[in-house]
Amino acid sequence: MFTEFKRIVHSGFVGFWRNAFVTLTSVLVMTVALFMVATTIFSDYSLESALSELQQKVDVNVYFVTTAAEEEVLSLKTSLEALPDVREVVYTSREDALTEFRNRHRNDELTIQALEELGENPLGASLSIRAQETSQYESIAAFLDEQQDNEDPANPRIDRINFFQNKAAIDKLTDIIDQERSKNGTQAIVLVLIAAFVVFNTIRLVIHNAREEIAVMRLVGASNFFISAPFVISGITQGLISSVLVLIVLYPTLLYREEVFYPFPFFGESDTSQLLFSYFVTDFGHIFLMVVGGGVLIGAIASFLSVRRYLKV
Repeated sequence: MFTEFKRIVHSGFVGFWRNAFVTLTSVLVMTVALFMVATTIFSDYSLESALSELQQKVDVNVYFVTTAAEEEVLSLKTSLEALPDVREVVYTSREDALTEFRNRHRNDELTIQALEELGENPLGASLSIRAQETSQYESIAAFLDEQQDNEDPANPRIDRINFFQNKAAIDKLTDIIDQERSKNGTQAIVLVLIAAFVVFNTIRLVIHNAREEIAVMRLVGASNFFISAPFVISGITQGLISSVLVLIVLYPTLLYREEVFYPFPFFGESDTSQLLFSYFVTDFGHIFLMVVGGGVLIGAIASFLSVRRYLKV
């Protein structure tokens, strides 16, 4: 059994190198196709990261009128914190809001001068609310709308709620990402089919060149498995070599040309400068299995189908 397996593997490698020009051309085309498939994987990752980063920045901000008492604001804060959908509520007092405003506009003399001329703090307190999940902001906004509707029109506390402006940005980005993901998926399928087609035709050409040898093997009673297995080994070898080449090329590409894969560079410029390279290094085992496993599987299936068609198994 082991001797037969050893002969099959040896025949597969001999066939691979015997038709070196054809198989190496196939490896080159398959490498390009698998590399493009790998870029779709990293593009999907960067899309998810972009959406996740924006979602982390989204919150519901409630701005209060300047006449709202601190006790009323803190009471609403307590009510919000009791909601199961709420992860965090940050309270900003009128004084803190004024300090932040001054710091933000410290180089704007006209604004600071206008503020001084007012003689009083024109800013109200605010609450910044973060949900457990992005999908839960709707229920939080609905709760705040209900609170605002129940207020005395003659003495309101809440000035405005800005969730819906942020929601529009999230929805727009989600639509863009869905379109990109769909396009990437279609592109990956087409490239996989191209790679399989190249291996399929390469193995057919190798089989055609070895037709006399195959005829002799049939005459001596060799099984279809023994005849076809070396060609399948050759296809697997093509997929394996192509996959390894892709991983080798990916390393410097991700290190020096990350912008090729990151479609939204305006998100988190400092935090994501090494995003994809870090993903490649930290999750290399998973990426290795996807790329190498995919390449070997494509090579095996394409070569098997090619041999089966020739032998009419």
